Amino acid sequence: MNPYALSILMSSIALGTIITLSSYHWILAWIGLEINTLAIIPLMTKTPHPRAIEAATKYFLTQAAASALILFSSTINAWLTGEWAINTDMNSLSTTLLSIAIAMKLGIAPFHFWLPEVLQGLTLQTGLILSTWQKLAPMTILIQLAENTNLYLMLSLGLISTIIGGWGRVNQTQIRKILAFSSIAHLGWMVAIVKISPQLTALNFFLYIIMTSSLFLTFIYLDTKNIFELSSSWSKTPTLSTLSLLILLSLSGLPPLTGFIPKWLIAQELIKQNLVMFSLLILMSTLLSLFFYLRLSYTLSLTLAPNSSSSTLIWLMDSKSHLIILIILTSLSLLLLPIMPMFF
Repeated sequence: MNPYALSILMSSIALGTIITLSSYHWILAWIGLEINTLAIIPLMTKTPHPRAIEAATKYFLTQAAASALILFSSTINAWLTGEWAINTDMNSLSTTLLSIAIAMKLGIAPFHFWLPEVLQGLTLQTGLILSTWQKLAPMTILIQLAENTNLYLMLSLGLISTIIGGWGRVNQTQIRKILAFSSIAHLGWMVAIVKISPQLTALNFFLYIIMTSSLFLTFIYLDTKNIFELSSSWSKTPTLSTLSLLILLSLSGLPPLTGFIPKWLIAQELIKQNLVMFSLLILMSTLLSLFFYLRLSYTLSLTLAPNSSSSTLIWLMDSKSHLIILIILTSLSLLLLPIMPMFF
C-alpha cells in the first residue's frame, strides 16, 4: 500500500477514536464511530483476496447496522428526554438499544457471529488493530453508559460471552479464530462488571490490550497461522516460544501472572454484591478457556522437544524497535501482579 494512503488511513482511525472519546453529544460520538469503521475497511482489503473482501463486507454491514441502531436509540432518547448529551440520565428503552448496539460493535455474544469470520479473513497486523484499537471507542461509550445500563442484561451478556468464548475455541485450529474467541471471552468479563464497577472494566480492558497485543506480535514474528505451525517454533526461536507460552498462561488467568488480576478483582466485587452464584458460574465457564490455553501451551512447548537446528537461523525480528515493543508488552503481560497495589 502507498505509504501516503496508509498514513491517511491510520490517522483517520486515530481521529475517529479521539472524536468518540472526547465527545459529549451522541451525534459526535456516532460520527467518530463511522470514521473508525470506514477507515479500517481499506486496510482489510489491501490484500486482494476473496476472504479479505468477504471479511470487509461482513464487518461493514455489522458495524453499519450497529451505528444505525445507536443513532436510532439516541434519537428516541432525545425525543423523550430532550437531551443529546451522553452523560445525562437516559430512557430505559434507549439504554437497552444502545447496549445491544455496542455489544454488536464489540462482538459480545450473542452478537459475536461476525467476529471470528472477519478476523479469519484478515492478516494478523490488521487483526491486531481490529482486536485492540477498534474496541477502544465502543468500550468508552459503554463505560460512560454504565450507570444507566440494565444490570441483568449486562450479567446475561457477560455470562453468555464467557461460555461461548471458551466453548468456541475447543475445536479450532486457526490462530486468528482462536484469538477472536479469546476476545469474546475477555469482553464477557468486562461487560459483566461494567454496571457494578466501571473502573474494573477499564482496568480489565487495559490489561486485555497489553496481553492481546503481545500475543498478536509474537504470532506475527513467528509467522504462525494455525496450531500445527506452533509445534516447530522451538527450533526457530526457543526464547520467544517460552515467552509466548507464559503469555498464553497469563491470558488464561493463572497466578502469579498479570491475567490473574482482573478475574480476581471482578470475582471479589461480584461476591461483595451478593452475586455468589453468578460468580461461580462465570468462574466455571473460565475453565473452558483454561483447558484450551493449556492445550495450546502443550502444543507449543511439549509436542517437539527443544533442540537446535544445524542450519543457520535468521532471527525473525528485523527491527530493534519491534523487539523493544515486544519486550515491554511481554513484561507487562507477565509481571504486573506484584505491583497491583500501586493501581489502588
